[in-house]
Amino acid sequence: MDQTAVILVNLGTPDSPKVSDVRKYLFQFLNDRRVIDLPWVLQKILVNLIIVPFRAPKSTKLYERLWSDKGSPLLYYSEEVTISIQKRLGDSYKIFNAMRYGNPDLKKVLRQVEKQTFKKIIVFPLFPQYASATTGSVFELVNKEISHWQTFPDIRMISSFHDNPAFIKAFAAQAAKYEVSSFDHVLFSFHGLPLRQINKLHPGRDCQVCACKEQTIPEGKLCYKAACYETARLIATEIGLSVNDYSVTFQSRLSKNWMSPFTDKTLIEKAKSGTKKILIFAPSFVADCLETTVEIEFEYGHLFREHGGERLQMVESLNGNKGWIDGLEQMIREINS
Repeated sequence: MDQTAVILVNLGTPDSPKVSDVRKYLFQFLNDRRVIDLPWVLQKILVNLIIVPFRAPKSTKLYERLWSDKGSPLLYYSEEVTISIQKRLGDSYKIFNAMRYGNPDLKKVLRQVEKQTFKKIIVFPLFPQYASATTGSVFELVNKEISHWQTFPDIRMISSFHDNPAFIKAFAAQAAKYEVSSFDHVLFSFHGLPLRQINKLHPGRDCQVCACKEQTIPEGKLCYKAACYETARLIATEIGLSVNDYSVTFQSRLSKNWMSPFTDKTLIEKAKSGTKKILIFAPSFVADCLETTVEIEFEYGHLFREHGGERLQMVESLNGNKGWIDGLEQMIREINS
């Protein structure tokens, strides 16, 4: 039987919330040249002598808070999605779950795929908005690995799906369990990136004054910033929000030279100005993880209440919900048609 291999790729997670496993994961992740795009020597010194040694113990405590009896949510939700999609698509497809960093190791998954005879391979990074540090890193590794193969099937790589109607409807459906109109404001919080990485996409142009914040731009498909604003606009429209009802912010910054406005500072400002209830989405993630469950729900929730807010309600990520499975199945079938 002619089969299509579908490799669903997410970022990754440590094998356990132990310091040794967290250190190993951070070492692999932060030594990626697309994640920290500094000169090689500076990157090695910064990552291996400063960031990893000092960050691993702190990150371990955060992963301990994230972990449950089932393990890391990013991993078990990814496994659930893989099983569900396999059942939906049937024997003409073979679905693989892979992580760019950690396990299941993308390199090992690719070796499994190489040993089997597939008519077509679909590489599907589960990052809605394209960024060099995420989707670009996956593509680079895949291209490097398959360059050694003796035979090449038809290979398709999905660069982004930030504006795909199935993805937008799946996220909007997550908000249906909450009475959106009962909240004073809605935030769409996306993972931030260093400004230098954003500016590389548009040499000679000041991204700070780009029209992508207000409208779709022709070159915005593979611009992370433009894609984030487009995702927010589309979800907001789907759930009936006006432009004054919501804001777009960016989280997980490592310095002031990252994308802004910053989610934590915006929450403090909103709380101090009298905003009591905020509904917050995190549409750069398709599964709950450290950045949603711990950073937003726990840390930002505490921060918001500490400065006068009453309720910060996070809209859960897509995880293994039926709406996401429906959307993912639709996207895969469209890609394969």
